[in-house]
Amino acid sequence: MSRCFLRLSSVKARTGLSRSTVYRRVKDGHFPAPIPLGGRSIGWLDSDIDNWIDQQTRARRDAMRKT
Repeated sequence: MSRCFLRLSSVKARTGLSRSTVYRRVKDGHFPAPIPLGGRSIGWLDSDIDNWIDQQTRARRDAMRKT
């Protein structure tokens, strides 16, 4: 399994979230935190973002079953 870092633009494209929403959710503990890459660069592990997307999908599916 290959792993790669995603920059913010890719995270936004994959999740549909805005920059401010990403950082607000990171602060609240509801989104994976970025990893320092050196200097002023940060990135998110693609697997962390994929897991978050899977978690959101499961939560929605479970909520729909309860209604």
